[in-house]
Amino acid sequence: MSVFSGFGARLGALLNNQGRGPWGGRNSGGSGGGPSGGDGGSGGPKNPWSQPPRKRPSGDGRRPTALDELLRRGRSQWGGGGTGDGPSLPQFGGRPIWFWAIILTVVLWIFFTSFHLVGPQERGVLTRFGNYVGTLQPGPNFSFPAPIDRVQIIDVDNIRTIDIGGGGENSENRVLTGDQNIVDLAYQVRWNIKEPQNYMFQIVEPDATIREVAESAMRAVMARVTLDEAIGSGRGEIEQRVQALMQELLDGYGAGVLVQGVAIEEADPPAAVEDSFRQVSAAQQTAQTYLNNARAYAQQLTARAQGEAAAFTRVYQEYRLAPEVTRRRMYYETMEQILGQVDVTIIEAPGVTPYLPLPEIARRSQRPATPVPEAPASGGSQ
Repeated sequence: MSVFSGFGARLGALLNNQGRGPWGGRNSGGSGGGPSGGDGGSGGPKNPWSQPPRKRPSGDGRRPTALDELLRRGRSQWGGGGTGDGPSLPQFGGRPIWFWAIILTVVLWIFFTSFHLVGPQERGVLTRFGNYVGTLQPGPNFSFPAPIDRVQIIDVDNIRTIDIGGGGENSENRVLTGDQNIVDLAYQVRWNIKEPQNYMFQIVEPDATIREVAESAMRAVMARVTLDEAIGSGRGEIEQRVQALMQELLDGYGAGVLVQGVAIEEADPPAAVEDSFRQVSAAQQTAQTYLNNARAYAQQLTARAQGEAAAFTRVYQEYRLAPEVTRRRMYYETMEQILGQVDVTIIEAPGVTPYLPLPEIARRSQRPATPVPEAPASGGSQ
């Protein structure tokens, strides 16, 4: 700041030498009025830059102008080798310091724009005068300095996400299913960059393009499934089909993007018909419960019939081996089942058939004794 202030002071002294202004003295009698264009008496010259400085004349007899004196003093102040009396900037190796500052700036610029350190999860897209030249792999890389070559570092391992649908009543994402029903979907798409050069130059807005491709693929897949599959157990298959269709479309565009997966977060009916849909779902669940009970009862009856048929088959096989023995055993088993439910007692005696009610006696003996009520006490003697 002292250098500039001194320079300004000396400049003011040159322009106002001995109390005179740049257009002549304060008391001059009109320097520019005469037609001859002379000095105008005691006034200074009309041109302020032709005013000679107050110093001894040079060797050739000509005096330097004020402009020459100003330039000389400026060169001396900035280390230009002048002979001015003011302070000059320091020099190094016979050169002024600003020269070495410019050299250092150029060297640093070349180094920082030519050396590129690419991380293991990154790739560098190299362009020369705006044209794609190649892709820099992880590690140290070199190129021509800017603006000849430019390198843009891109993270290719970072998993990016795009959320579609969800987030409130005003952000419904209604999709038509194959059975002419409407479902509100909210899903997320995960992707990363596979080919950075295609990602940069093939598509203008990558995020918007991927979003539109995801919506198109989801609607195309949902148009081939039913509502029960969309909100039920068919979500996994739908997600895989959407991912495959998205990858096919993006590869056709040459987008250089790899779709990592699609996750359906919500699949609900629209809010306007949600109550009716719940009632229909409850009725369907009740009907399904009845069907399950009927199937279980039918399976029980079938298993019992199959067991009886298998037992009859085994008896028939034994009957074919020994018909008389099998017939007698079947007769005994049948009579045992019948007589086991009848109170009959048979006693074999030659010529006499007595009757003994043994079952009735047995039943009476098993009955509890009925208590006999006591007679009320008589009045007695009074």
